[in-house]
Amino acid sequence: MAKKSVCLYFQVHQPTRLRLYRFFDIGKDSHYYDDFANRTILRRIAQKCYLPMNQLLLEAINKSGGKFKVAFSISGSALEQFERYAPDVLDSFRALAATGKVEFLGETYYHSLASLASESEFMHQVVKHSRKIEQLFGKAPVTFRNTELIYSDSIGAQVYNLGFKTMLTEGARHILGWKSPDYVYSCFSEPKLKLLLRNSSLSDDIAFRFSNRGWSDWPLTAEKFIGWIKESEGDIVNLFMDYETFGEHQSADSGIFDFMRALPEFILRDPSLEFVTPAEAVKKHKSVDTLEAFDPISWADEERDVTAWLGNELQQEAYNKVYAMTEKLSIVNDPMLWSDFGHLQESDHFYYMCTKYFSDGEVHKYFNPYDTPYEAFINYMNVISDFQIRLDEARAALDINDEIVKEEAPVKRKAVKKK
Repeated sequence: MAKKSVCLYFQVHQPTRLRLYRFFDIGKDSHYYDDFANRTILRRIAQKCYLPMNQLLLEAINKSGGKFKVAFSISGSALEQFERYAPDVLDSFRALAATGKVEFLGETYYHSLASLASESEFMHQVVKHSRKIEQLFGKAPVTFRNTELIYSDSIGAQVYNLGFKTMLTEGARHILGWKSPDYVYSCFSEPKLKLLLRNSSLSDDIAFRFSNRGWSDWPLTAEKFIGWIKESEGDIVNLFMDYETFGEHQSADSGIFDFMRALPEFILRDPSLEFVTPAEAVKKHKSVDTLEAFDPISWADEERDVTAWLGNELQQEAYNKVYAMTEKLSIVNDPMLWSDFGHLQESDHFYYMCTKYFSDGEVHKYFNPYDTPYEAFINYMNVISDFQIRLDEARAALDINDEIVKEEAPVKRKAVKKK
C-alpha cells in the first residue's frame, strides 16, 4: 500500500514598510522607507520565529536521517532585509539548504501582484528571484508559488513557459466543487504544469486556530492532528502557511514550538505516512484531473479571490497608477527607479487599503500598521506622486540628451565630384 504524503511548505516575506510620507515631502525627499521599523520588526521576528524555527527544523531533519523534509518560498524583499539587518537568519537558511532536504521555491521577487497586471514585469521578477535563490542557496527553483497563492489558468500557462513544472495554489472550494484538495492536479490551459493544492482546513488549524481556547478542538496535539491527516481521502496533504505563524502569530507560550517538534516524530513513526517536498510530490503522485480557474484565486479571506488587494476603489486606483508607469520605466531604464518601483509593487501596500470587515476584518487589522485604510491610501499615493515626478524628470532628461546628441553630431557633406 502506497504511503500518504505530507507536504509542508512555509512562506517567508517581510514588506519594505513606507515611512509617514506627507504631501509636503513630494518633490523634496525621495526616501520612502521606514528603515527603523523595518530593522526593528525584522530583528524581533528573527528572534521569535526565524532563528528558533530554523534550528528546530534542522534538528528534525538530522534526527530523522533526512526523512523529514520541508519547502520554503522567501521573497526577494525578505532576502534583502536579511542581508541588511539579519545575516544570521540567512546563515540559518543556508544551513537548512545544505541538508539537501529543503526545497526553495520560486515566486515574484517583490511579493507583487505583477501576475495580474503585466506579463513582462511578472517574468522579470520571477527570473530575478530565481537567480537570487540560486546565488544564495546553490540551486535554482523548479517549483513555483505565486504571491499569496494567486493562480488562474492564464497565470499557470505563464509559469509553465518560464520553465516551472509544478505550482502551488489554494484548494478553493468554489474551484474544486466536489473534488478533494488532497490530490495532484494539472493546469487546465497547460496540462503539463502540475498543481499542489493547500488543504485549507488542516493548514488553518495550525496557522489560525492553534491558540484559540474557544475552538472546540483546542488544545491541538500532534496525535490528534495526525489522526485528521490519516482520515483525509487523497494521496497527499499539503500544509501551507506563513512561517511567521511560529512564534509571531502563535506565541511560544501557546505551545506551537512543542507541537512542531513532536509532529515530524509522530508522522515518521507511522508506517502509512511520509514527508515529501513539492518537487518530489509530483514525481510520486500522478495528476488525477485538470483544475479550471478562469478567474484568479488566492489563499486570502473567505472568498479565496483577489479582493483582499483589489476589492475597492482605493486599491484599484493605486494599483492602476503604479502599473501605468511600466512602459515609461522601460524607456528610462534607471536602476534606482526600477528598485523603488519593485518595492512599491509589494502586495502589502494594497492589503493595508482593504476595507473588508466581518470575519476577515481582524486578520486585516492585525497586519495593518495604519489606523485606517484611507491613511494607507493617502500615504501610498503621496509616495507614488513623488515617484512619478522622478520618472517624468528622468524621461525628460533623456529627450534633452537626445536633442544634444543630434545637435552635436557632425554634418556629413556630400563629396564634390571632380570635373
